[in-house]
Amino acid sequence: MPRPKGYSINSPPSDESEDGEPLIENDEIPPQCCSARLNLAILMFLGFSVVYGLRVNLSVAMVAMVNSTDETPGQNSSKVHACPLPPGTENSTDDFNQPDWVPQYQWGSEVQGLLLGAFFFGYLCTQIPGGYLSGRYGGKIFLGWGVLGTAALTLLTPLAAQWGVYWLLALRVLEGIGEGVTFPAMMAMWARWAPPTERSRLMTLSGSGANFGAFVALPLTGYICQTLGWPAVFYLCGGAGCLWGVFWFIFVSDDPRTHRRISEKERDYIINSVGPQGTGHGWSLPLLSMLLSVPLWAIMITQMCANWSYYTLLTSLPTYMNNVLHFDLKSNGFLSALPYLGAWFVSITSGVVADTLIEKNMLSITSVRKIFTLVGLLPASGFLVAVSFSGCSHILAVTFLTLCTTIGGISASGVYMNQIDIAPRYAGFLLGITNTFGTIPGVVAPIATGYFTADHTLEGWRKVFWVAAVINAIGALFFTIFGSGKIQSWAITEEDRAEADKQRSRSIST
Repeated sequence: MPRPKGYSINSPPSDESEDGEPLIENDEIPPQCCSARLNLAILMFLGFSVVYGLRVNLSVAMVAMVNSTDETPGQNSSKVHACPLPPGTENSTDDFNQPDWVPQYQWGSEVQGLLLGAFFFGYLCTQIPGGYLSGRYGGKIFLGWGVLGTAALTLLTPLAAQWGVYWLLALRVLEGIGEGVTFPAMMAMWARWAPPTERSRLMTLSGSGANFGAFVALPLTGYICQTLGWPAVFYLCGGAGCLWGVFWFIFVSDDPRTHRRISEKERDYIINSVGPQGTGHGWSLPLLSMLLSVPLWAIMITQMCANWSYYTLLTSLPTYMNNVLHFDLKSNGFLSALPYLGAWFVSITSGVVADTLIEKNMLSITSVRKIFTLVGLLPASGFLVAVSFSGCSHILAVTFLTLCTTIGGISASGVYMNQIDIAPRYAGFLLGITNTFGTIPGVVAPIATGYFTADHTLEGWRKVFWVAAVINAIGALFFTIFGSGKIQSWAITEEDRAEADKQRSRSIST
């Protein structure tokens, strides 16, 4: 059934505020194929693929960098194995052969946990400043230099490891500082570039680069470690990030108004669709109103809960595959990556479905965000519990882990993009806030995993999965109760109201 003239594509039924958005007629919507906004999403996708490759490569490389996970050298002969070793390997060590020139280190499980968590200490520091400055000046320079700087630092990883643990810890913290601005910058850019009924698919496409990067980096890291030695991992990943930076700064613009290759039709469509909310915010922010906003707290708490399980698997899954299931390094990398392939595909699909439900007025934005969050997180908790009872069964453990992360990809169209729903103009800053809280599990979870699994028993790993499952479920229920998809009153300025009134009057007159 055709829409009536003057229908707002930005007006999902029950979530549209009276201040409204500019009205766009259906026949004025330019196609996404080969569009500037789709090209931006693809470049962001590649950028976040690199970002997560840089983030997770240490998780797999750690297995090759460490020649023993025992704290005391004299314990090697009596090491406890959670599961029986494969036939023929009972008298072998867990060390992975490296070329003669490649060093290996004596790092215990606690030290490994600190190294894997160090990245997030730096990542916490730049989320809020990055979101604020991206919302004020645009996200191009912050996202571009965030990836480029992290890539350059990654090239120094072998040298830092050779100098000592503290140097490597410091380097990982610096990498986190550089990478911390990337997601807030992405959100700030989409606030200016993404029409409301295309937000889910554009943002899930760009953000799915994180899962795709993990999927590619984990097995590739294992292969490179066994063939070229672990230092080559950091040289190749760092080089890829530097190459991406060249394309980013050539082809990307902060705003459709300043893009040199965008068509006039697409530019007008985007500007009119996002309306006055698609402009940068001023120096002052409604901080008190944000602090008292229940929907914002719902995002923060839910992301903290969901990220606990995500970061637990992201940083510790290769160790579980090695120490418990005893996969060789190449199989370890591939099987650790398999869950992220499913999450990548599901997150993109969920974005298309979510936009369709909103555009066709089948569900409100609030309902879509809540349903996709609940369906993505609650079953994932169940599969984490199932992993804890899978014991030494390789098939069951890998199946449940894959299903857990795959289904979790549905939440990409839920809570993880909700900031742009409740306050588009401040979306980058809000994502900086929510990601800061959401990154705390990235610091704590690897350390907790190292503590629980210090004795290398199945009981220790069972605690890891149970804790992650319970926290994940709490987040899903909290957002279902307190989340919202409506633009908050504190996010609408008097200028916005005046502009909306003008647009509404213009629509009535035509």
